[in-house]
Amino acid sequence: MPSSKTRTSQRLIQAEAALSLNDRGELRLAIVADTHSRPHPEAAARILALGPTAILHAGDIGDQRVLDDLARIAPVIAVRGNIDDRVSHLPDSVTVDLRAGGESALKLLLIHIALAGPRIRADAARLATTQGAQLIVCGHSHVPFAGQDRGLTVFNPGSMGPRRFGLPIVFGVLEIASAKLSLRHVDCETGELWKPSHF
Repeated sequence: MPSSKTRTSQRLIQAEAALSLNDRGELRLAIVADTHSRPHPEAAARILALGPTAILHAGDIGDQRVLDDLARIAPVIAVRGNIDDRVSHLPDSVTVDLRAGGESALKLLLIHIALAGPRIRADAARLATTQGAQLIVCGHSHVPFAGQDRGLTVFNPGSMGPRRFGLPIVFGVLEIASAKLSLRHVDCETGELWKPSHF
């Protein structure tokens, strides 16, 4: 991580990172979460095929070799999840500045827990606002989700690890092109765009 700072009142480790759009004003990120040491066996190939600028991991990594494997595909920015408590080198949150032509195009907050159902938790909303982020990327629930609340956009890529409660095994994609932001989920099993059927 480029830099980090500790908020002593909450004992949270926060970090900052920056990624640049290319000369055409484009950027693609693969977003994963909740791998729990066992990412789906097809996930790496599916992510590699996307050619992402970077990979964001929203926590509950498990075995740290998961990050090493992802780093063979693209640079990784990761945060600690609730099962990663003893991993001291991981921050609790990262503010990622997506930059175009030297200017900030979008700031996102990467954090493990940010939602209570479909609503953004007050603490996560406060942190995003403090950091100037317009988008929160989180994990934890294993439920793929995209929505808006409290004047912020929130995106949960779902779980790329072992199946839980019959939920899909998916990861997320954030793409900026033609000055537009798009968010989508990809089914690890089929490689196809995933759309909710009963969530």
